[in-house]
Amino acid sequence: MNVVFAVKQYVSKMIEDSGPGMKVLLMDRETTGIVSMVYTQSEILQKEVYLFERIDSQNREIMKHLKAICFLRPTKENVDYLIQELRRPKYSIYFIYFSNVISKSDVKSLAEADEQEVVAEVQEFYGDYIAVNPHLFSLNILGCCQGRNWDPAQLSRTTQGLTALLLSLKKCPMIRYQLSSEAAKRLAECVKQVITKEYELFEFRRTEVPPLLLILDRCDDAITPLLNQWTYQAMVHELLGINNNRIDLSRVPGISKDLREVVLSAENDEFYANNMYLNFAEIGSNIKNLMEDFQKKKPKEQQKLESIADMKAFVENYPQFKKMSGTVSKHVTVVGELSRLVSERNLLEVSEVEQELACQNDHSSALQNVKRLLQNPKVTEFDAARLVMLYALHYERHSSNSLPGLIVDLRNKGVSEKYRKLVSAVVEYGGKRVRGSDLFSPKDAVAITKQFLKGLKGVENVYTQHQPFLHETLDHLIKGKLKENLYPYLGPSTLRDRPQDIIVFVIGGATYEEALTVYNLNRTTAGVRIVLGGTTVHNTKSFLEEILASGLHSRSKESSQVPSRPASRR
Repeated sequence: MNVVFAVKQYVSKMIEDSGPGMKVLLMDRETTGIVSMVYTQSEILQKEVYLFERIDSQNREIMKHLKAICFLRPTKENVDYLIQELRRPKYSIYFIYFSNVISKSDVKSLAEADEQEVVAEVQEFYGDYIAVNPHLFSLNILGCCQGRNWDPAQLSRTTQGLTALLLSLKKCPMIRYQLSSEAAKRLAECVKQVITKEYELFEFRRTEVPPLLLILDRCDDAITPLLNQWTYQAMVHELLGINNNRIDLSRVPGISKDLREVVLSAENDEFYANNMYLNFAEIGSNIKNLMEDFQKKKPKEQQKLESIADMKAFVENYPQFKKMSGTVSKHVTVVGELSRLVSERNLLEVSEVEQELACQNDHSSALQNVKRLLQNPKVTEFDAARLVMLYALHYERHSSNSLPGLIVDLRNKGVSEKYRKLVSAVVEYGGKRVRGSDLFSPKDAVAITKQFLKGLKGVENVYTQHQPFLHETLDHLIKGKLKENLYPYLGPSTLRDRPQDIIVFVIGGATYEEALTVYNLNRTTAGVRIVLGGTTVHNTKSFLEEILASGLHSRSKESSQVPSRPASRR
């Protein structure tokens, strides 16, 4: 179960099926992102695709010497664009691929528009999601719910994305969902409806143990997306933001022009592939090794190019050297900027207190540490608000809860009203009243003993003590201990055997910390394959935007009397 490979195969097949000759790839806004995650432009150029165009671009030239490969989402808008295109074709022949199920009536409309008979084929290739890592996918939807219920348009898009994922991996799963979430039940029902309606598409070879789709809701664990991260991929997303593998470095002081935007993709960056899950300290020493390796291979200035053979050797090695030079400068810049932000924002100290809030149960120590950091001028308003949010979630019902005092401290620090209001919005989004799980206290004697022993031994790394709640959920699921009264099956049948192929989907967004958990479980659990997906992949900033978009903040109260506006939809 590799989602990057699945989408890559679709794109390769489209290009192969169109045969030899020069081609144009015609896409829409979403499929452009889907393709760019699995192929670089130079890789596609090698397959005779010389032009990349958007179907909605008005000023495309007529180029009858090119074949058109169209890869589009099956939306009404795209079908209309295609109808216009086929009435006045700009290219010699069209191979049309929709990223999801297309209705018979739409196919009929396209056939009627194809008066010049330029369409060679129309097919469905189910690459209707963003493949982030081999075991992680996203739909890039921010703000999927209004209050606790689905935004209807986003429910429809999520159902399409999730059913396309199942089709691309050739899985017809049993479905379990989080009972405490109405949105999870609704999505489970919608996916089931599509499987029933399109039963012919889902007729895959039966496996001994059927695959399992587990649908969860972000509000069951609002802690994980609020924490600072210390592994490379997660840290880059938290501090710089990753958007379809692209990182905007334009705000970095003194940045050179060619590094204003860089791409981090494990598919074609060996250093990133080997380091994306390692801790920041290890990255530092690996960057040093990369630099030293680079220095050794660097062409000597005085190197004499005397013979034809010398010149030939230099030219042959140059592209490899140039690629390595680009990799080195990119990672040195990214790691340098991460280091600058860590020291500028005092993140080591902040993160230590975040971990204490997420993993320990000592209220007076936690309160003291939060108050101390709120007095520190280096701690930004964003990090100050984040600490108070974590405190509010953990000690929501503690007898000595001091949240009102901390809100006053935030105001005295000059933290904006937006962030102060978000503290109570976060509690409304993922507080005790909403959660179906107990995030903070160990549940049984074994867990209590484990926590006690962990406390005795001390923690290997104080910054990465936290395990996402997803780890426990998946651990129970794999062992056959996940309670059916909390995570019921949709429909009468249940799974008797231990599951082997598991697809987990998080409404409201997954995180890179959870992706790391899944990566480690895949590595260490024999016979189990897990893929994680979410409506999006969050960092703290986008998670708070998710809460704003849900409109929950407009109902939350804050000690200042300014009325809050309902969230504008994004």
